[in-house]
Amino acid sequence: MKKTIKDIDWTGKKAVMRCDFNVPLDGDVITDDIRIRAALPSIEYLLDNGAAVVLMSHLGRPKGEPKPEFSLAPVAKRIEELTGRSVNFVPSDVVVDDKVREAAAALKAGEMMLIENVRYRAGETKNDPEFAKELSELGDIFVQDAFGTAHRAHSSTTGIADYIPAVSGFLIEKELKFLGDAVNDPQRPFAAIMGGAKVKDKIPVITNLLDKVDILIVGGGMSYTFFKAQGYSIGTSLLDEEGLELAAGILKKAEEKGVKFMLPVDVVAADEFANDSPHDTYPVDAIPDNRMGLDIGAETIKLFTDTLKTAKTVVWNGPLGVFEMDNFAVGTKAIAECLAEIDATTVIGGGDSAAAVAKFGLGDKMTHISTGGGASLEFLEGRELPGIAIIEDK
Repeated sequence: MKKTIKDIDWTGKKAVMRCDFNVPLDGDVITDDIRIRAALPSIEYLLDNGAAVVLMSHLGRPKGEPKPEFSLAPVAKRIEELTGRSVNFVPSDVVVDDKVREAAAALKAGEMMLIENVRYRAGETKNDPEFAKELSELGDIFVQDAFGTAHRAHSSTTGIADYIPAVSGFLIEKELKFLGDAVNDPQRPFAAIMGGAKVKDKIPVITNLLDKVDILIVGGGMSYTFFKAQGYSIGTSLLDEEGLELAAGILKKAEEKGVKFMLPVDVVAADEFANDSPHDTYPVDAIPDNRMGLDIGAETIKLFTDTLKTAKTVVWNGPLGVFEMDNFAVGTKAIAECLAEIDATTVIGGGDSAAAVAKFGLGDKMTHISTGGGASLEFLEGRELPGIAIIEDK
């Protein structure tokens, strides 16, 4: 068990809190504030329990240079709107300078400040000890609550813990509970749904899950590589050439382990990659040479949903079609609706799966939606995340 902010007496202490405020912007307008909202329970707990709070995050990829379009100024404004509390945003092209240090030193209990985008400094992504030390000197205890970057060993996610004690915020605690319990102590039957495009990106996850799940459903772009590995023609559908042998190996391993391995039985294929492209449904062994699969078909939807209704734990990572296009979102939406209705622990593994669930307005019907796409994938692979490993044990 990792220490959390509840294990600390915050009276007279200053928290340096790493959040994931990597939000989408249109100019200086935040178009989706879900990541900011996810950090608020920890922020408000700290402020209500006697801490002064120094917030930090990255935004986008400024590549080690100060770029105004990646400033965290809009984030400070949004936190103020959501909490009704004042945020002292102290911008600096070098992130930490004398003005920032003075502001941090002057911060009183119940007050918070936000420093500039940590990726304005080239040392951030290199886990530069000097930058990590500068960040650590802004407070007494490091609060790690940025699950979305916990798989990266950066100055603000791991390096800082070389200088001050590290505990988790509520968001990290929640991620570890739901992802950890789902993978290591699931109620059974345990089903995993793997979608997305590239087989080789998901191979380590699928390999790890084959040792744990009862049911493994594979759909989305990577299913065509599995079809090809079985000798089917896939038309102009997405093919991961490097993944062909890997797909064949997974099919064999699933059979050896007695895992119920399911692929689509029919697909919706179109002339081209466009929402208004003419399309029809075909069995997987009859995809026309001039068409590409962009969604699962009605028979597959029934097959998958009937199976998922028997599950008690479901982990879903990756859409089952091109859900961004309404004509090819039917399958992904049907699976999301099924998970919203079943009596099971449903864990959505961040990234496109989370975006799909949000698009269909079903987020509040899932047990847990991970805030980290890459981090949740690596967690599901069974890898230790650097940003979690540095948190002190209870």
